[in-house]
Amino acid sequence: MSMVVAGQAALILLREGAEALLVIAALASYLARLGQAGRTAILYGGAGLAVAISLVLAWVMERFLDGGHNDIVEGLVMLLAAAVLVYVAGWLIARRDAGRWREHLAGQVGRALRQDSLIALGLAAFLAVFREGAETILFLHALAAGQGGWNVSVAAGVLGGLVVLLILFVLVRALAIRLPLKLFFTATVALLYGMAFLFVGQAIQEFQEMAWLSVTAADLPEILVGLGLNPTWEALAAQFLLVAAAAGFAWLEKSRMIMAAHPRPVA
Repeated sequence: MSMVVAGQAALILLREGAEALLVIAALASYLARLGQAGRTAILYGGAGLAVAISLVLAWVMERFLDGGHNDIVEGLVMLLAAAVLVYVAGWLIARRDAGRWREHLAGQVGRALRQDSLIALGLAAFLAVFREGAETILFLHALAAGQGGWNVSVAAGVLGGLVVLLILFVLVRALAIRLPLKLFFTATVALLYGMAFLFVGQAIQEFQEMAWLSVTAADLPEILVGLGLNPTWEALAAQFLLVAAAAGFAWLEKSRMIMAAHPRPVA
C-alpha cells in the first residue's frame, strides 16, 4: 500500500469536507441545546441527499463533460449556500437573547422551530455538502485513475479521511454543547456568516474565470488571501453587499421576534 496515495486521498476528503462538517456540527449542536436533538435528522437527511446527488452529478460530469466541473453551477450553488447561511444566522441572532432561554425551552420551541426554519436548516446542510461533493468525488476518481483504478491505497485514504472527519465532528459537537449558551450562539453565528462571506467571494471568482465579471485586483494582505479571500474589488463589493443584507435581515428578524413577544393590545 502506498502511504503517499493514501495521504493524498485523505487530504482531498479533509480539505473538501471540513467546511461542511463545521456547518452541520454547529447546527446539530444548536438543536441539541434547544432540547431538539431528535430533529437533527433533517440535517443528516440533507447531507445524505447531497452525497447521493453528488454521486449522480459526478457520474454525469464524468460521462458527458469529460470530468470537468461546471463553473456556472458551482458559482450559483455557492451564492445559494451563502443566502441560506445568512438566513439561518439571522434566525439564530433573533433568538439568541429573545430568550430568556429557560422560558423558550419550556413552551415555545415548537413555534420557534416552525416548518420553514427546519427546511432552511436541512437546506443549509444539503448545500454545505453539495457545494463540493461532486468535485470531491471527481478528485478521488482522478487520483484512483492515476493508480490504474481504485485500490487499497485510495480506499484506505478515503476511510482514514472519513474517520478523521467523524472524530472532528464528535469533538466539535462535544465542545459546542459545553460552551456557555451565549458564547455558543455567538460562535455559531460567526461561523455561518464567515462561511457565507467566503462562499460569495468564491462564487465571484468562478464567474470571473468564465469572464462574466471583470477582474480588478485589490491589494489585500497576504494573510487574508491565504485565508481564502478573493483579492479583487468585484468580490469585495459583493461581500460588502452580503454584510449589509445580513445586517438588515438580522434586524428585521429580531424586530419581528420582539413584536411577537410584546404584541400591541387591540383597541
